Amino acid sequence: MTESCGILARGNGTTIAYRRTPGKNPGIVFIHGLRSDMNGNKALALEAHCRAEGRAFLCFDLTGHGASSGKFEDGTIGTWAEDVVAALDELTEGPQILVGSSLGGWLMILAALARPQRVVGLMGLAAAPDFTEDLIHAAFSDAQKAELVSQGRVLIDDCYGSEPYAISRGLIEEARSHLVLRAPIDLLQPTVLIQGQRDEDVPWQTALTLADRLNSKQVQVVLHKNGNHRLSEPQDLKLILTNLEHLIYILTLD
Repeated sequence: MTESCGILARGNGTTIAYRRTPGKNPGIVFIHGLRSDMNGNKALALEAHCRAEGRAFLCFDLTGHGASSGKFEDGTIGTWAEDVVAALDELTEGPQILVGSSLGGWLMILAALARPQRVVGLMGLAAAPDFTEDLIHAAFSDAQKAELVSQGRVLIDDCYGSEPYAISRGLIEEARSHLVLRAPIDLLQPTVLIQGQRDEDVPWQTALTLADRLNSKQVQVVLHKNGNHRLSEPQDLKLILTNLEHLIYILTLD
């Protein structure tokens, strides 16, 4: 099998950097988190595992992230969801399992709703649906909410030590048309949600709420007592890969 790297040119003028390995289906599509990229520990571990198993794999950078075009501050949930659908349509064939980390966990839901016949399984890693409303905007002070309206952006501290980054008014307001936890989610695919209970960014209860909203009868929530938001330590990666193989096994029974 030959790994390939490339750039997917979109009709809207944007470009998506990607890396993929051919192999058997169902393939695995990894969707990274906010301000991350396709070179994180989880993406690399999944890629190596799929290569060893002879399974198709795809990872890519959302617009405004990594080697893809655009500015992060201009991104919206709708735009990033369109990136995922475009990658699914143009860079994969046959049935796929979406693995979404944090923001990617929200995007995998939106992509599965858009392409229910292509997506056969879901795996959320500290999945953060509706985080713009429930975790960011809800935590803003009155002064920050006023600044968001008047200045169009609010700078927030990066909890991992990087420079502060901007949350735009466009991101917050556009995301309200993509909220998924307010009603049942019409997805029936087998799903695994892995959530660290030491996650300081996404409350572990979010995984339970998402599990409850999904219409699928095959949803497993795996609570990792010592796991943090990144889920990138060796024991986290082992847990992810073990559960991925279990999900694949479940799919072979259908």
